[in-house]
Amino acid sequence: MRNIKTEKQENLILIAKILKKNNLTLAVSESCTGGLISHNITNLSGSSKFFLGGIIAYSNEIKINFLDIKEILIKKYGAVSKIVAKELASKIKEKFNSTFGIGVTGIAGPSGGNIKKPVGLVYIALVFKNFNLVKKYQFKGERLEIKEKAAFQTFKIFKEYLAYLKEKGCLK
Repeated sequence: MRNIKTEKQENLILIAKILKKNNLTLAVSESCTGGLISHNITNLSGSSKFFLGGIIAYSNEIKINFLDIKEILIKKYGAVSKIVAKELASKIKEKFNSTFGIGVTGIAGPSGGNIKKPVGLVYIALVFKNFNLVKKYQFKGERLEIKEKAAFQTFKIFKEYLAYLKEKGCLK
C-alpha cells in the first residue's frame, strides 16, 4: 500500500510542474483545513510561480464579508454544503484573478457535527473557466486526520483534473 504522505507529495510535484509549464495560477479558500492546503503547497520550492495565495475563511463572517458569499446561501444550506464549497472556489478565483480556484469546507470535529452533517463531512470544489466540480466526502478519524485526508483528496482531485486537461490537449 502506498504511503499517503508520499502520494500527496507526488501529486503536489506533478501539479506544480503542470501549472508552471502552462503559466497557470491557483488560489485556495480553506475552511476546515485551516491553511493546511496552502501550507503543503508553499512547502514546495518554486510554488510562488503558480500559487497566488489562500484565505482561511474559517468564520462565516469572513466568507460573507471578504469573499462576498451571500449570507442567504449560508443560512439556507449551511457553511458546510456543496453550494458554499463552490462559492468558496469561485470567489477566491475571482478575488485573486487566478486560473484555478479551490474551496474546501467541512466539519473536522470532534464537535460540530449532527445527524444531517456528521463530523468528517467535507466538500471540495474546483473551479476553472466554466468548469465546476464539487465532491462530497465522509472522512473518518480524529480532527487532524480529517484535515489531512481533506488536503490529500484536494490534491488528488486537482491532479486528476489537470491530467484530464493534458490528455485532451488543453495543456502541455
